[in-house]
Amino acid sequence: MAVYGVGLLSDSVRVPVSPIVAALDDRASIVRAAGVDAAQRPIAAHQADTARLLLPLVAHLRRDPDPIVRARAAVALAAFAPAPLAPSAQAPAAGAAIAAAFAAESNRTVRWHEAWALGRAFPAAPSRAEIRAGLADPDELVRMAFIDAAAKRHDPRLAVAIAPLRNDRSWRVAEEAREGLRRLGGGARTEHLSAIPAGVRTPPPPPRDMTPALPRPHGLGAVRRPTAQDADVSIVLQLRDAASLDGPAPGPHPRVRIGTTKGAIIVRLYPEWAPLTVANFLNLTDRGYYDGLRWFRIVPNFVVQTGDPHNNGDGDAGYTIPAEENPLEQRAGVISMGLNYRGNAPIRDSAGTQFYITMSPQLHLNRSFTVFGEVERGFNVLGRLVESDRMTRVERLGPG
Repeated sequence: MAVYGVGLLSDSVRVPVSPIVAALDDRASIVRAAGVDAAQRPIAAHQADTARLLLPLVAHLRRDPDPIVRARAAVALAAFAPAPLAPSAQAPAAGAAIAAAFAAESNRTVRWHEAWALGRAFPAAPSRAEIRAGLADPDELVRMAFIDAAAKRHDPRLAVAIAPLRNDRSWRVAEEAREGLRRLGGGARTEHLSAIPAGVRTPPPPPRDMTPALPRPHGLGAVRRPTAQDADVSIVLQLRDAASLDGPAPGPHPRVRIGTTKGAIIVRLYPEWAPLTVANFLNLTDRGYYDGLRWFRIVPNFVVQTGDPHNNGDGDAGYTIPAEENPLEQRAGVISMGLNYRGNAPIRDSAGTQFYITMSPQLHLNRSFTVFGEVERGFNVLGRLVESDRMTRVERLGPG
């Protein structure tokens, strides 16, 4: 966690990369995973000496025995992507390394991380034949990533390979295929989904969730900022290996049912990773704050967002909470706090009441946003939501 903390510091100050390089060479997989995560932050901040991190990251991408380290190495290398005002001399080598590693990789989790990195940062790295192969991959996350890569290449010859995916068995792939074809044709990505696109087969309505809710406490008073006394510190982190950096600690966790006009979503919360964030979410839930609020932002293949009492993205409860960045990845189905922005940059410590759930992996958000739980049941409800839908009743369930 000390190594991970070094990475966090690079968001605001220049940090030496030497301890990160040393961590990448550690015998323990958990330290290497933390080092890989730390590495992407100074790279993304365009520190002058991050070229030293390229070769160690490529080595881990190719050969690390732990698949979690290999997967995170691909995400870290994506931070070398060229930016308009800060071109990266390492970008071509990083992109080529990820494309080569993807071709040789057999682990499913590592492959979709590599595909995500190519689609997000290096769409020109794979050949046209490799793009077509990725569009036919059995893993829906890989197919979605290669749709993104194809759309960014602006190559109309790839439209023929994307077009059949409009009828893909996965609603996420079918929706993204339409987005990709629109972008290939010069159109913009959908930023606000007001209606299900024609031809997309949404998931069927889920059965009604009959889990008994816990009674809401009485006499709580007005909505307020959480304090340290509100935090649940009963679940102890047990960090033994790389896998323990990306999931809950053993034992029962608080759960919440987010009722919506299209069905229920059950989320499991992780107070061991984000104690004040979870306390804030539960305080708001217990007071009925979220009941009736609209899903004001739905972006296909990205996020669904809500929690604003004004229902337009500009409101909150009048307070903010501290950031609690942690190593949990922004994979599909995680719940995270929204932030305010200054220009295109998210502002740390600006979360309040707005939250989002990811519809697909959004690993670039790892650097700034606090993950505090994950969808346990009802993920397909996300595919049925449009921006006229609302939360109906948000309530606690028994721990699980």
